[in-house]
Amino acid sequence: MATATERSSGFSSTEHLRIVVRLAALVLWLFFCIILYQTGRFLERNPWPRFFLRGLTWIAGIEVHAEKTQTHAGAFLLANHVSWMDIPVIASATGAAFVAHDGLAANPFMRWLCAMNDTVFIARHDRGSVTGQVSQIREALRENGALAIFPEGTTGNGLELLPFKSSLLSALVPPPTGICVRPILLDYGLEASSIAWVGNEPGIDNFLRILARSEPVKVTLHFLPALTEDTLRNRKVMASHAYTAIDARLRAAQDQRVTL
Repeated sequence: MATATERSSGFSSTEHLRIVVRLAALVLWLFFCIILYQTGRFLERNPWPRFFLRGLTWIAGIEVHAEKTQTHAGAFLLANHVSWMDIPVIASATGAAFVAHDGLAANPFMRWLCAMNDTVFIARHDRGSVTGQVSQIREALRENGALAIFPEGTTGNGLELLPFKSSLLSALVPPPTGICVRPILLDYGLEASSIAWVGNEPGIDNFLRILARSEPVKVTLHFLPALTEDTLRNRKVMASHAYTAIDARLRAAQDQRVTL
């Protein structure tokens, strides 16, 4: 079976054309939304980043099926991580900002783009800065609507979860008033492993590989029950319960597909 990198090199002429058209559409969409973003800069919560990310999913050929649920201010979302697509999928459905590793901030364009959606950058490998990172997250929870993190810390293959890291959940101990901690599952179905960003595949290759597809990428966003008060007593218990809930729902979805 070809590796992800091998699949992303050697596009056909039709796929090249599809990539060019979608990239052009994304650039035009970005410029249009930047203009709109300026008009909402002084609002308490600028609506245009969510609008942009929703359009990005459509242009990239991503079909999002989200269960109807209300995501209110103070919602803290813990999600599995499969691809760069997870961010526009979650943001377009919930309006969430994200906690991201500071590697993205090293790229000026990505830092600027992420900042418009109120991204909180953290030093993932700097244990000495955890206290400061906790303060950043608590401040973001007070100022933003929903905030989302990927506790795996990296992308997986979409078929099984990687262990959850609990350090950033220290921001929720004790839980701030009004906080709702909710696990969510991104289920890419039978094509999860084919679209996952794993191994040594460069991010740009994964991005172009998705844009080259003729068939849409279908993802279902499952909102799982919020963690109860007794599971919020410490970060490791939170991580364990969120992992169990997401893993159980993923396995149930996989079993359902096998029986169909």
